[in-house]
Amino acid sequence: MRTIEIEGSSIEHAWFSSETEESDRSRKAPIVFLHHGFGCVADWKGFPQKVAHITGHPALAYSRQGCGGSSPPPKVHDENYLHEEARQFLPRLLDALSVEQCHLYGHSDGATIALLFASAFPDRVRSAVVEAPHVFAEQITLDGVRALTERFETDPFLLRKLARYHRDAVGAFQGWSQPWSLPQFRDWTIVGELDKLSLPLLVIQGSSDPFGTMEHARLIARCAGRLPSILELPESGHNPHIDAEQVTLDAVAEFLHGVEDDTGYGAR
Repeated sequence: MRTIEIEGSSIEHAWFSSETEESDRSRKAPIVFLHHGFGCVADWKGFPQKVAHITGHPALAYSRQGCGGSSPPPKVHDENYLHEEARQFLPRLLDALSVEQCHLYGHSDGATIALLFASAFPDRVRSAVVEAPHVFAEQITLDGVRALTERFETDPFLLRKLARYHRDAVGAFQGWSQPWSLPQFRDWTIVGELDKLSLPLLVIQGSSDPFGTMEHARLIARCAGRLPSILELPESGHNPHIDAEQVTLDAVAEFLHGVEDDTGYGAR
């Protein structure tokens, strides 16, 4: 795992090549992977490599501050942490890694970060795939956060599992659970910013997701500046890239092929 220093923080990251050599980085824009609330590079397992292989694009994954082996965040996360990651930290990271333009693949909180980054920096993002995105604080999401927090506090197995991936497992989990549990987070929404999205967009949502419903995809379709492609997976929960890996891989490959061919994916 590589690390890079960003304003005093050590950020772990990994490149995944579509070829045996790394020369493909200079030919195709990379796909930047943005993990869920308490994910990390290792938590993606082999998925970024598979996406790189099937699409021909290099892939980049990194662990946000407080996750994996990255340095802890400089302050406790509040209701603005997704905006701050998308609008402040991610641009600095991409600059440091010499990534001028990219495609985004975000999962859960990472999907929200992808939407926020794309809306703020349209010239830097060629397309985005958002898996189980959050665009408002849905009650099912808040209930899911509360239930998982209660499990984390009573089930030592979950802590041991997270400790395999994080230097500070408690800090990683609470960096996600605490802001989502704030009273003011009930009013959190990014729906008013969706009209700034004019890029090709693929939304992937599992019908059995305990952390969100299809309403997020419907809101994106209704409000985005460009009509997205939507893939609903009836048998999938919150992790389509795990629950329906091959279907997800095929959808991403078809989507990016359409973007590269400029076939008008999602033109209104």
